[in-house]
Parts: sequence; structure tokens; C-alpha cells
Amino acid sequence: MAVAGPTGPALSREEVDRVLTRLGAEHEAVESSLLALQDHAGRRLLEGAELAGGTKNRWAATKQLITQLWVCFDAYTDALEAARELRGRHRWPTQSELAELTDRLCGSSLILPSGAPGATALVLGASAKLSERLSLHELVDRMNAWYAQALDVVVAADAVWSALPARIDLLAAELGRTRQLAHSVGVRPGEHPSGDDLEQITQELGALRSEVISDPLAFWTGAPPGSGHGGGRPDTSRYDRAARALDDVRREVEAVLDVRQDAEQRLLHVRDVLSRADLTLGEARQARAEVLSKIAASEVPAVSGPPTVLYEQLDAAAEHRRHARWHRLSPLLESLEQRAEEELLRARESLTAVTAPLAVRAELRGRLDAYKAKASRLGLAEDTLLIERYDVARRMLWSAPCDLVAADAAVLRYQQAVAQALAPPAESAARGIGDRRGES
Repeated sequence: MAVAGPTGPALSREEVDRVLTRLGAEHEAVESSLLALQDHAGRRLLEGAELAGGTKNRWAATKQLITQLWVCFDAYTDALEAARELRGRHRWPTQSELAELTDRLCGSSLILPSGAPGATALVLGASAKLSERLSLHELVDRMNAWYAQALDVVVAADAVWSALPARIDLLAAELGRTRQLAHSVGVRPGEHPSGDDLEQITQELGALRSEVISDPLAFWTGAPPGSGHGGGRPDTSRYDRAARALDDVRREVEAVLDVRQDAEQRLLHVRDVLSRADLTLGEARQARAEVLSKIAASEVPAVSGPPTVLYEQLDAAAEHRRHARWHRLSPLLESLEQRAEEELLRARESLTAVTAPLAVRAELRGRLDAYKAKASRLGLAEDTLLIERYDVARRMLWSAPCDLVAADAAVLRYQQAVAQALAPPAESAARGIGDRRGES
């Protein structure tokens, strides 16, 4: 029967061997993890970087934590080696040896030396003890927890440094190319809004890169680094905003470049549109004079003069083109194109409004001739009433000034006479009586 010790019944020889095997495997796993942490690229970068802010404080505590990890690992190694040495003395250990091995392997036989207060407070809290007794199992759990916290900090910093500086450098290179293009077309700070935007983006990228290099943990979102919970990702929101702003500026610069390439053709097009508007307004003025002389009692709208303001702006645009002021030409040319089309539309509407009475007269003439042709085709060319009413309507429509109201009534009477002549006799007689009553 096994002798009972402070930790309970002593382990058997087979149980001791199994525990030693398990602890040996755990020792190898912990050693591999610590060596991997020691060689981690993020740790090397943190060691060599000039840190600031929260990253500086967090890394100082994490370095103490890593130091404590190695201290704990050395204590673990020593305890494991001592247990192995004790087990190796005899193939068949005595009961006292088994009891001592049980105490070493399962009991709180380890006394950790006092560590750095910063690391201890970071992990155990402000009231943590600077030395304590632990079992090998408790020590492994402690090292696993500390390792997870230290690895979180290293991985987070490495992830931020891997994600952001290279992207910022690429964006800065694109910014340089965009600025060069912008300057070639006059988009400069103080002269064009996009030039001011480029200056702000330049300052933001410089500040962003400096902050990312010195305080990478400030750009970590999700689980706090060092919490041991893992997760999280680099926060690229500031970079993304700068990239979007640069895209907006690049589109503006490309629009200005397009203006430089197409400026002459676009200016010629605007001049052509304004010329057509002038011609249309000239036709409207001539038509108005004709309407006033040929149509009686008709209100004819006035016709405006040529768009002198647009011609002045067109001259200014041509001046900008001659002096390569593309950033000023771009918005002015866009405005001119729109206003020139509007001016042409207004001129056409003015011509339509002015010539409306002539169109009404032409429609009445066409209707009168159409009914006369219909009457002749049906054998009514010699009808006295039709001839009389046609002559009255024709004199009104072909004399100046023409009274459109009276002429419309005369054409209507002629239409009614043609319809009456084509109606059956009984209906025609009834209409004839009605017509005579209306004329008396």
C-alpha cells in the first residue's frame, strides 16, 4: 500500500513514469513556444523600434512578462530535471522516494522567485504576491496564460506593421504621381480646392505612417492586445479615408487633363452653339416684324438680344486656354457648355412663340384650300354660296393685316357650307333655314 503524503496517496512507479512523460512533453511544447516567441519577427521589430504611446507602455510590461516566462520556465526545467534525477536513482524506487516524487510532481513544491513588479501587476493585479508556491501543473497553466498575453501584443504589433506601412508607402507614391500631374495643369494649393486636398492628404499620410511605426497597437481593433483572448484586426479606417480622398482628387485632375486635351474642340462647339442661337434670335426678330405687319390684333412676345455675357465668358475661356490655366478653364467651360445649350433652346422657343400667329394663318389657309379642293372634286365648284364664302375667307387670309379671329370664323362658315351642300336634301333644307336665320 502506498504511503500517504501531503498531496494524498503516493503515486505508483508506473504513475510516476507517466506523469514524467507528460511533463516532459509539456516542457518541450513550452520551450518551443518560448523560442518561437523569441524569434518572432514582431518581437524583433518591437525590440528595435522607437515606440510611443500605449504601445511603449504595453511593450515594456510585455518584456517583463517574457522575462518572467523564462524565469518560470527555468524553474520548471530545474524541477523536472530534479524529479528525473530522483526517479533515475533506482529502477524500483522506495516508498519514501515515491512519496517525494509525488510531492515534487503533484504538490506545491515550487517557490517562484520575486519578479519584476510591472509584469506581476500586469498579470496578477496590483495585490499579487512577489513570490508564491506552485505545483508544476499550476506553473504550466500560469506560463500558458502569460504566453498568450505576450503573444497577443507581439502578433498585434506585427499585424499592424505588416498591413499598414507598405500600403501607406504605395499610396504616398501614388500621391506623388497625382501631385505631379496636378501641378502640370495648375492644380496647386491656394489656387484650386483639389490642390488644398492634396496638401492635406500629404500631411495625413506622413502623420499616419509616423504614428503606425511608433504606436502600432493604437491601430488594433477588436480584442485588446495582451488580453489573451486573441482576435482583432488592424484598423485601416484612416488609411481608407485618405485613399478615398486621393481617388476623388485624381478624378478631378483627370477631368482637368481631359479639358487640356479637348479644350479647343469644346470651345469651338460652344462658339458654334452660340452662333446658332444668334441666328435663331435674328430669325425671331425678323418674324416678329413680319407678324406685326401682317397679323392684326395679335400679341407678339418681344425677342431678347444676343447673349453678350456668354460671349465675354467665352473670350475669358479662350484666354485661359492660351495661358494654360486649365484648372480655371475646366469649371468655366462646363458652365459655358450648359448655358450655351440653354441659350439655343431659349432662342428656338422664342422663334416658335413669335411665329405662332403665322402658323395659325398658314393652318387656316391650308384648311380653306383643302375644303375647296374637296368641293371641286364633288362637283360643287360652281355653287354660288360656296364661291361667295370662299372669296370672303380668302380675302381675309391673304390680306394684311390679317384678323385671325375673323378669318377663322370665315373658314368655319365655308366648311359648314360645304358640309350643307353635301348633306341629304331634307337635312340640307333644314340647315339652309338655320343659316338664313343666322345671317338675317
